[in-house]
Amino acid sequence: MKRTAGIIFRTLILILIGITIGLLISEDNFLGNRLNLSGQNKISRVLDLVNNKYVDSVNTDSLEGITVNDMLQNLDPHSVYLPAQQARSINERLQGGFNGIGLEYQLLRDTLVITQVNVGGPAAKAGVLVGDRVILVDNQPFSGTKLTISRISKTFRGEKDTQIVLGVSRDKAKKLQNFPIKRDRVALSSLDASYNVGDAGYVKISKFASTTDIDFKAALTRLKAGGMKKLLLDLRGNGGGYLNTATALADEFLTKGKLIVYTQGIHEPRTDYFATDSGSYQQGDLTVIIDEYSASASEILAGALQDLDRATIVGRRSFGKGLVQQQFPFGDGTAINLTVARYYTPSGRSIQKSYKNGAASYRNELANRVSKGELLNAGSNLTDSAFIGASTYHTTKGRKVFSRGGIMPDVFVPADTSQNTQLIEQLAENQIFTAYVIDRLLPVIAKYPTADNFIEQYNLSDESLHNFIMYASQTVKYIDSHELRISGEMIKTLVKANAARFKWGNNAYYRVLNSNDSTFKKALLQ
Repeated sequence: MKRTAGIIFRTLILILIGITIGLLISEDNFLGNRLNLSGQNKISRVLDLVNNKYVDSVNTDSLEGITVNDMLQNLDPHSVYLPAQQARSINERLQGGFNGIGLEYQLLRDTLVITQVNVGGPAAKAGVLVGDRVILVDNQPFSGTKLTISRISKTFRGEKDTQIVLGVSRDKAKKLQNFPIKRDRVALSSLDASYNVGDAGYVKISKFASTTDIDFKAALTRLKAGGMKKLLLDLRGNGGGYLNTATALADEFLTKGKLIVYTQGIHEPRTDYFATDSGSYQQGDLTVIIDEYSASASEILAGALQDLDRATIVGRRSFGKGLVQQQFPFGDGTAINLTVARYYTPSGRSIQKSYKNGAASYRNELANRVSKGELLNAGSNLTDSAFIGASTYHTTKGRKVFSRGGIMPDVFVPADTSQNTQLIEQLAENQIFTAYVIDRLLPVIAKYPTADNFIEQYNLSDESLHNFIMYASQTVKYIDSHELRISGEMIKTLVKANAARFKWGNNAYYRVLNSNDSTFKKALLQ
């Protein structure tokens, strides 16, 4: 249990980086609201003194960021200072794209191996394929030059219409192929997957970005054409995004005039968000899947659909973030995300969990859920201190729902402990699954003409699992035999899922994962 708590905590740190995106009032925040700090104050005077009088040289830019962030963190855990690179990364992620060539890759023995090529992107148009190994860039050595993620990003990204030439090794051929690629806008979909399964349609959404509603509508059209009668919307791990995107997506499911959410703060008057008559799935069965990492905009959507009795919520209690951030950029590329309001679901409840004991305690809250057994036992949810004394609210049909501490699912599904082992965490962190596919499984994948053939016919044997573990042991030096017994079947699934993704993309990946996922199976039955 201690190891599981540690994994949850480390994972939480990563997801909090995503949640610092917060719940931005709208994408227009990136275009204005620049701060005017021309007036002197105590903070700027102290920094001036340090810069001009301190005994040693000091990076005052870094010191300024730490000072501002400490001040903000004393307000609430989601008001944060963003260094320029982090602010840019967050903005790109939510604005749906960046200027580059459109590749995903894995570093394998100091060589970049292409694992995904964005459909319609510059690299795809130039003819680059999954499995290609980049040996040269602009006729200069690239492979074997101690590559780093930062260096690769700087190399591949650049101004629109500038050119880069990749020298690629393909299918172990000795002669390299050169691919001139003109950098262009690369679109980032916020939908991880969408596919038909029986009479149901499945959509996995990773964030609420500027393009999410457009992406969803396109997916919904395809799913309906495939015979969809009911919809499963998977928001697990979704840390949030734009408020107006969350309300736009809720609008797809609700009839005109329904209150979706309202926001209010000391300096922000109450603002109500209502559904229009433009929804593309106002009727039909709807199930929403959430977990402890579903936060912010995810909780707005789930909370609205639960309060209005429009969907069945399946999974585990959500993160519990009911604060709205607005981004204020500085002239040097840095920015602050400042909490300006709280949001309330249609029944009037705030689901923000307590942060009165400070940021550290707040970040430990998910680990505390693990130690108390909440992720495994539905009964422990309402005995959690977050809900003791919490106000009771009611849905439109009179069902009880609770404020504070997140969205409680209508149907609880315990966490799969076979997924939460240190072994799987280490394998994932070291990208062993994809590396094994590239090194050992490409001839196997090549035998299957379609994703359907592969998913239905290929399964890892115990011998194959042993081979994988022997391969992994070259990188992960200690492999706990007890954890291997617990996670063996999950490891087989992850190897197969990564193999499917390598050749057929994200839909195939999630089809494999969901085939052994208890929460997905439970949602499918609703």
